Amino acid sequence: MQSTITMTIDDLHRILADCGGASEDWPRGADVHDRRFEELGYDSLALMEAAVRIEKEYGTPVPDELIPTLSTPRDVLDLVNGARPA
Repeated sequence: MQSTITMTIDDLHRILADCGGASEDWPRGADVHDRRFEELGYDSLALMEAAVRIEKEYGTPVPDELIPTLSTPRDVLDLVNGARPA
């Protein structure tokens, strides 16, 4: 069941920082929607942990097999907020 709560880029950053540590590679005030997670300092383990948090907070399941296809913050926001990731 999809949540009616909209996830923002700041929400995603908070979750990633909680799961994978605060990344110095996450540029403040810059548009990071289309930057790859690796470029932002987050690995697949951080994304797996974030997926669990996203499901708890937003009610959006993120299956393990989908995680490798979520390569940018925009992909995650689209999934959580109802759009289909590219």
